Amino acid sequence: MKKTFEDFLNETNQFLGWDFSFITETDRMTSEPLSWSYGSMAYSLLPFVKVMLDMGTGGGEFLSKLRPLPIQTYATEGYEPNVSLAINRLEPLGVNVFPIESDEELPFENQFFDLILNKHESYSPKGIRRVMKRDGIFLIQQVGGQDCIEINNALGAPINSEYEKWNLQTALAELKESGFRILSSKEEYPYQRFYDLGSLIYYLNAIPWQVEKFNVEDFRENLLKLYNLIEKEGYFDVRQHRFYIKAIAI
Repeated sequence: MKKTFEDFLNETNQFLGWDFSFITETDRMTSEPLSWSYGSMAYSLLPFVKVMLDMGTGGGEFLSKLRPLPIQTYATEGYEPNVSLAINRLEPLGVNVFPIESDEELPFENQFFDLILNKHESYSPKGIRRVMKRDGIFLIQQVGGQDCIEINNALGAPINSEYEKWNLQTALAELKESGFRILSSKEEYPYQRFYDLGSLIYYLNAIPWQVEKFNVEDFRENLLKLYNLIEKEGYFDVRQHRFYIKAIAI
């Protein structure tokens, strides 16, 4: 016996924080490694930092694993359900967690941070430059606008026009214009593989901007086609879109 198409449609799994372990640690979804490690780059910077910010910390999953952290470490989170998770995980480590509503109005003084980390979170280049000390480092990894568009194509769903043109070239130009010098950067398109329909549905519920207003009933017909494809091939492959930038405030 194995799960049917209807079984996958009827699953209810709640996504909390920024943790995909429900489908990654069970090998239901896997991703091709990038040629860089954002975590290693961030970790190597910490010994030289006194005041640091992690933007879009989610439930604090990533930041909590970078210990030992600088004495003054701060985190922001804009998704309300994650704020309490971040507070519970990070405040015992001495991290101050701030809920935010606007990227441009960060609740910090001018020229406050030596290091700002941002993994897969939106940001305002001008807002970042305001709170960044001269010679401070801004290290980001972003999801580009072409991320996993094969999902949209398979479901007959439009690509989110707000992010469609978001790429390394655009991000570099914005940072240079806002008072940063680029130290290094790279852009890649690794594959992401789904081994069952349930893992794809879980992913789409966790990433609501991939397919806006996603629900299984509206996309039932094309979900069935994907279910049959996975039954035949054993998986469904898409291409991620990732880039990183390491920049210094000038």
